[in-house]
Amino acid sequence: MPASPGSKGDANAKNHIEDRRNAVRHVNDAVRGAFPVRKVTSSHSKGETVILAEQEIDERTLRDVIGRTGYEVCSVSSEPYEKRGLFSGLRT
Repeated sequence: MPASPGSKGDANAKNHIEDRRNAVRHVNDAVRGAFPVRKVTSSHSKGETVILAEQEIDERTLRDVIGRTGYEVCSVSSEPYEKRGLFSGLRT
């Protein structure tokens, strides 16, 4: 039987969503505190964190910083950042 509005099941779902938001915020804050970054975004559902930085980030340090948040880094990749403008798709 589905939970009725205001029931314990509904509260558990809200708590779970809030826990995920806090976890993402915690990882982002840890990365921001350890490295000079321009932008950090994380997605709990995708299981990824994307870091935009002007300088290369040391992978060993990154693994340590994220590890202290309770998460594990599975892989790290790096590529040059290409700013995309309004008409960037029209270039040939």
